Amino acid sequence: MPPSTWLQAPHRRFNPLARKWVLVSPHRTQRPWQGEIAKTESTAAIHYDPTCYLCPGNTRAGGHRNPLYENVFVFDNDYAALLPDIAPLSDAPHDDLFRAERELGICRVLCFHPDHDLTLARMQQQDIERVVQAWVEQYRNLGQRPEINYVQIFENRGAMMGASNPHPHCQVWSTEHVPDAPQVEQAAQLAYLDAHGTCLLCDTVQRELQLAERIVCENQEFVALVPFWAIWPFETMILSRRHHGSLMEMDVSQTAGLADILKRVTTRYDNLFQTSFPYTMGFHQSPTDSKSHPEWHFHAHFYPPLLRSATVRKFMVGFEMLGMPQRDITPESAAERLCAVNDLHYTLKK
Repeated sequence: MPPSTWLQAPHRRFNPLARKWVLVSPHRTQRPWQGEIAKTESTAAIHYDPTCYLCPGNTRAGGHRNPLYENVFVFDNDYAALLPDIAPLSDAPHDDLFRAERELGICRVLCFHPDHDLTLARMQQQDIERVVQAWVEQYRNLGQRPEINYVQIFENRGAMMGASNPHPHCQVWSTEHVPDAPQVEQAAQLAYLDAHGTCLLCDTVQRELQLAERIVCENQEFVALVPFWAIWPFETMILSRRHHGSLMEMDVSQTAGLADILKRVTTRYDNLFQTSFPYTMGFHQSPTDSKSHPEWHFHAHFYPPLLRSATVRKFMVGFEMLGMPQRDITPESAAERLCAVNDLHYTLKK
């Protein structure tokens, strides 16, 4: 079947990074929608909220008072999912059917900016660069601890993605073991390196740049694209042009490049439906286990739920939960729509 035909037919695509398949059903884009339609959020800008536990000078839920910070602010999570001082679980089950083991860790919250109303899409370039530098410092600081083998940095943006506070912030969870998702990616990248002698994501970047079918935007250091195997309607990946494994290996040019591409991607998300676009974003990078990881290629994943508009979202239910992920709009059409919108945030247009 010629490409113009197969792109219109139901098919499945393989994700070599996660070693999973996704079902693509382009013909379903014409189906009528009678499912849930969420309400849009239209609230006045609040630059300081006296009830927000992340705003400067306010008291957090755990009783600690925030300093009057002027840029990035980092603190240990008052209600951390992980704890740094747990003894081995000697009485836990450990057999082929029931197995449990200790998981040490440190969880931190990183506030991007003192302004309660800002998002990455509307922050200044230099402010985002400070955030990137803070991520570098957290990766370095936590990764130096002998009990920490992975540092996961992620942002849940918007109530639709479970964010408990609208103040611009992300979380940093560092763990004793490498979590499942990066562990699967590590195995895939290592297997690809062994089989081909090259990096899986380096090859992906080169192929995507040659095809120019799923590129959203790019700069000298990074490429933002909708992956060939994307699951979420407007899912994107940010990939480094240069091969390096972690934030800590970036130079000044790459730090600025990452800040630039983050602003451009998040701005395009907001401009697509003219709303503060919800998403979960996170970085996948080398473990901090003191071992060499030439297979690892630094990248970021954006998982946004919006499907047809600012009020219609994609749900992973039914076949997606019991069979395999499925999408209607093709990654190519999603990339085309994201690429077509402006880099200037819609709120700044006259």
